Amino acid sequence: MNIVTNILLVLLIVAVLAVWILLPWYAVAALVVLFACWMAFTRRGHQAASVASVGISTLGQRLGSSAVIVIGIAGVVGVLVALLAMGEGYAETLRKTGSVDTAIVMRGSSAAEVMSVLDHDSVTLIPQAHGIARDAKGQPIASPEIVVAANLPIKGGTADDEGSVQLRGVGEQAFAVRPDVKIVQGRNFQPGMRELIVGKGAAKQFAGLEPGHTIQLGSQQWNVVGVFASGDAMESEVWGDASVVADTYRRGSSRASVTVRLADPKAYDAFKAELDGNPQLKVDVSTTLDYFSKQSEGMTKVIRVMGITVGLIMAIGAMFGALNTMFAAVAARAREIATLRAIGFRGLPVVVAVMLETMLLALIGGVIGGLLAWLIFNGYSASTLAAGTVGKLSFELKVSPALLWTGLKWALAIGFIGGLFPAVRAARLPVTTALREL
Repeated sequence: MNIVTNILLVLLIVAVLAVWILLPWYAVAALVVLFACWMAFTRRGHQAASVASVGISTLGQRLGSSAVIVIGIAGVVGVLVALLAMGEGYAETLRKTGSVDTAIVMRGSSAAEVMSVLDHDSVTLIPQAHGIARDAKGQPIASPEIVVAANLPIKGGTADDEGSVQLRGVGEQAFAVRPDVKIVQGRNFQPGMRELIVGKGAAKQFAGLEPGHTIQLGSQQWNVVGVFASGDAMESEVWGDASVVADTYRRGSSRASVTVRLADPKAYDAFKAELDGNPQLKVDVSTTLDYFSKQSEGMTKVIRVMGITVGLIMAIGAMFGALNTMFAAVAARAREIATLRAIGFRGLPVVVAVMLETMLLALIGGVIGGLLAWLIFNGYSASTLAAGTVGKLSFELKVSPALLWTGLKWALAIGFIGGLFPAVRAARLPVTTALREL
């Protein structure tokens, strides 16, 4: 009989967790209201509330054992939320880089700019398509660009400690395509000169990227003349004149991509259709919002899998801590529970009472863990190799309300599992046996 009961408990846990993962906050709020009504208006609910109030009132006397549950769950939630915030911050940085009113054109079947090569004829034809916005001079706002990898010494490392930075060769329309890019220190590079402007993120990551310094890219010496900010992934890049970058890296007149500003977001479909239908072009077209969102998918999945894996390992430890603590608590209160059973209390109120006690501790641990993660990691600067690109991407961790809710759900799930088996044991404990226990 015990084996059957334990199997049923395991199946119950699996079913509850499967449903719990999918529940939005408003569904959880509805369940809480229903549970509160059950406790307020039913006889067994009153009994559960009575037993739970006694157990909760003694938590102060069991401060050490209760702290084991709270601290363990807080650690799980804190680490989980921090790791997921890394993925959220990474994806958010790339999402902010694109928009629906700009489009990027690359060679067909190219997953990223660094893999794309557009010949001179394609670079000339693309800006002639309909749907592209025009500047005050009537020129199409289109920026043919080249993207290459460049190695630079990492700030704070040794001379041999180098990292990869994304070097983008741009033309005069680059700022019109990306109006959020602003020079915040120094000046812009002069066309035809070996001069660079660097993003704020790149300046933090690599040595020598301050205005007035000279660095080596390829076999040439380049002068850093300015720093720009954009609030997106572009801040992790280094920009120079497209023709000079192409000459340095022997790319001739080819370019990696052409980024255009559309006259209207609704013009995208017609713009894409025209390029797709041109037999002289073999290109892929997408909005920059879609492009950069796709660039974040791979790395975001890796970070999420890593976070959930680490969280599961820590959660197992926290569950065992909760199980041991609650089993000890049930054993210490065996005579009290048996007395309640002897005077007419059913098994269900006892189960609910023990579960409430564990879930309360789990809730406290989840709130503490989420709060610490938000205080420590929200806005924390980090960098990683960008998926689909060639250089380090600087970004800030983002602890969003959705992630805090995820952490809280994990905490309550741990409390549910950690309290269920001790609760069932308390309800099934023979009254005569419990009354004889010290």
